[in-house]
Parts: sequence; C-alpha cells; structure tokens
Amino acid sequence: MESRVQHIHKKLLSEGVNATRILGIFGTGGVGKTSLAKAIYNSLIDQFEDSCFLADVRETSKREHGLIRLQETFLHKILKERSLKVENIDDGINLVKENVFGKRVLLLLDDVDQLFQIENLLGECDWFGLGSIIIITTRDEHLLTSYNVHLRYKVKELGHDEALRLFCWNAFKNEKPYHDFVELVEDVLHYAGGLPLALMVLGSYLCGRDIRYWRSAIEKYKKIPHNDIQERLRISYDGLDESEKNIFLDIACFFTGEQEEYVTKILDASGFFPGIGFQVLMDKSLITMESGRLVMHDLLKDMGREIVRQESKEPGKRTRLWFHEDVRYVLEEAKGTNEIQGILVELPEQDLINLNPKAFLKMTRLRIFINRNARFSRRLNYLSNELRVLDWHAYPSPSFPQNFHGKKLIVLKMSESLLKELGDGVKSFQNLKAMRFSEYISVINVVILAEWIRGFVRLRDLTLNYCKQLKEISEVPPNIEEVDARKSRGPSMLYPYIFGKLKTPKGYVSEVNVDLLYSDEIKE
Repeated sequence: MESRVQHIHKKLLSEGVNATRILGIFGTGGVGKTSLAKAIYNSLIDQFEDSCFLADVRETSKREHGLIRLQETFLHKILKERSLKVENIDDGINLVKENVFGKRVLLLLDDVDQLFQIENLLGECDWFGLGSIIIITTRDEHLLTSYNVHLRYKVKELGHDEALRLFCWNAFKNEKPYHDFVELVEDVLHYAGGLPLALMVLGSYLCGRDIRYWRSAIEKYKKIPHNDIQERLRISYDGLDESEKNIFLDIACFFTGEQEEYVTKILDASGFFPGIGFQVLMDKSLITMESGRLVMHDLLKDMGREIVRQESKEPGKRTRLWFHEDVRYVLEEAKGTNEIQGILVELPEQDLINLNPKAFLKMTRLRIFINRNARFSRRLNYLSNELRVLDWHAYPSPSFPQNFHGKKLIVLKMSESLLKELGDGVKSFQNLKAMRFSEYISVINVVILAEWIRGFVRLRDLTLNYCKQLKEISEVPPNIEEVDARKSRGPSMLYPYIFGKLKTPKGYVSEVNVDLLYSDEIKE
C-alpha cells in the first residue's frame, strides 16, 4: 500500500502544487480503491484546513434525498456548522459554490457511479481554490472521461507476496501460514486472484477452522462464490443494460480468453452490439483486452456464472450451461427448454454422453453450442436454427438434421467429425464467416468442398488441419482467385492458402484466410 501511495503523491506533485488537482482512482469491485483513497486522503489531511470524505456516494444517492444529505455533509465539514439545512439539490449546489469558492480543499468522493453525483457536488470544479485536491473513486473509467479527469490511477490486483500477507493476517493473524496449511493457502490465493476483498473475506471466514473445513470450503467456493464477494462484485453488472449483460454472461460462460475479433462476429450476429459493449465492460473493469484476447478475472467469471445458476434450480431452465454435470443431465435426460441460449460441453476428461434423441428438441433459442471433448452415442434429429456457433468435436453424424438450415450460423467448427455433407445447408449458410475442419475422419472430395465454399458469400476464414482423408487435389479450386503460396509448415501439402480472394456466384469478392495444414492426402 505504501508504495502505491508514494507513487500517487508523485503523480499529484507532477501537476504542480498550485493547481486544482482531480485524481480518479478506478478498478474492479473489491480491488482496494477505497482503501487506497483513504490512505492517500489521510496522508494529505494535515496539509489542509478544510477537508471532507464523502463515503458510499453510490448507495447514499439511491436513498430518498440522498444527494441532498451528501451536500449537507460536505457543507457541515467545510463550515464546521451542523445546523445548515439544504432544501433541494439546486439549493445545495448554490450553497456549496458560495461556501467553498476559493477555498483550498481536500475532498474524497468514494464509490461514484453516475456523472450527476459529481456535478451536483463539485460543479465545474472551478469553485475550489488553487492547491485543492479532489479524489474520486469509481468502477467506471468512462465516468472520469466524462468529467474530464486526466489524472488517473488504475488499481490492479495484488501480487503474490502482498496477497499472501493480507490473507495470512486475516486467516492466521500472522504474516505467514501454519505449516500444514501452506498448500491450501496457495489454493486460496489462486482462487482469489489477488483481489483484496476476496482475500479478506475468505481469510476471516477460514480463521480458526481446521484443515478439513478449509478443504471443504475451498471446493465449495470454486462452484458457488461466497455471498459477500458475489454481492460486491455484482454491483457493476447490475449497472449494465440488457445487451451488455448478455455480452458479459456470454464471455463469462463461453468466451474468456478468446480472440476479440472472433467473439465480436458471434455477439454482433446475436444483436448485442459488442462494439459498444466491450468498451463499457472495459470502462467498468469487468474485462480487459490482452494481445487481442478477452480476459476476465476468475472471480468475475464465477460471479457471472453464479448469476446464471441462480436463474433456476433446474439446469434446463437456465440461459447458459457449462458445468459438466448439468450439461450431461440435460442432454441425457432431455431436460432442455427454450430458455437455453448456450451450452459448453467440457468434461473433466473425455467421456461418452448418451444423447437423448429429444435432447435438443425444445432448445429453440440455442445460439451457441461448443463441445470440447465429449463423444455422443446417438445422432441428432434436431438443431436450433438460432445457432450462431456450432463448434462440435466428434460430431456424430454424416449430415445435419433435416430441420437445420443454418441461416444464422456464423462459425462452423468440426474436429474428428463424421460430417460428409451439408445437404441444403449450402444454400442457407449465407452468413457463415468461419469454417474450420480438423482431423477429419470422413472422406471429402475437394469438388464438394469447393461447392461448399462457393456458396458461402461472407466466408472470411477457411481452415483445414490434419484432414488426411481429403481426396486428391489436382488444381487450385476455381473460386480461389488469388493465392499467396508460402513455404509449407507441414509434410506433403499442396498450398498454404494464407490469403486468397474468394469469388462467389454473386460477384462478391472477399478476403479469405484459407489454411490447409498437414493435410497429408492433398497432393500437388
């Protein structure tokens, strides 16, 4: 903490001691914004005659006359006079302006989530005298942008050593863990991910408990987050609109770690406006972007999944499924409903799911189906035409169900698949943007493959990896207009079609990434 406080002191000094300085401290819920702001406030308070710490601005503002109470508190602190009464918000604004004008003030506004809260307490910030310092803590960086706060500090999660000390002080009242608890402490640190809120809550909860209790509690919280942590983290989620909530839940359940560009295609096709949504989630520190990938803190991911889990006691009546026991139950017992929008099948180890023939019949709103490692004992007789993503390892049938036209399909991924034909789907997959086949089991003639591609007018990404059963290619498929033939990265392959132009029947020309890697039966 001390090093952070010193770092911020240097930032404040760099702005000049005679300037009115506004510092915005932002970050995800529970990361320690308030603790840091208090430490800075306390380190500076002796330098000011007039100071005020307005706590819990967000919660106080929600109450009846809450903003008026905040204005009164501010005035009482500055004037040292508790008899002053504010009649209404506009009256409060005028009184604040009159009484703080030209004064050198230290002010901390903690947990702000709306611009009007700042405006009704600070005005245009030109009321305050030179040398004033105003500290604002918020979960929403965009709010700081809206109020033109340039001096900002993002509070990041604690490193391992800091996290260890904080947790141990709460769990053992000591800097180090008891010998028998060392491995369990590491489990907790991994789970908490450097979030001070989680470290303090879990440390206090586990303090004085025996080792069996610790083991049981850690397993429980990996499935069901601690309620105190859940409630604090959920605050940012509750402030999102419906599209933003859907984006957050889709990322939490299915897309953490995926490429932004890939997820954007899917969410855009779902009508969720990811171009706006991603920025809002980043502003609220609910996600970050690292090397083009969407990253979400594990506790935020758990929080999102817990929101879905609480939708219903029945897994089949929830919007999203990812927990392997729930997925198996729904698919084997045909307990799915039209509430389900997405399913991720990721078993602890590769195993067989005895698919009920009616498993998908009621899932008419299914947008996302991703199977990582399950095998299925039966063929399908129904798939939702709302599907945007069909990513199916070991697809169990040579064709799609008769009802499936795939008009809304954006991504089609198949690995170790039995699929041989798309049937009438070729005519319907007009929105398909990515088709990726790998380790293909069935024999596919390249002429059929070319016919598929020719029908996909929006295709951008075609990948064939380890497709050893592709029949011989004697020439470049006619719909590939330009080929950049680069050095092979695999044995006996024809062309690494990295960038080509796809010529469609309608004359639409699109940039296509075509990659034929390690397809050993393709011969030049």
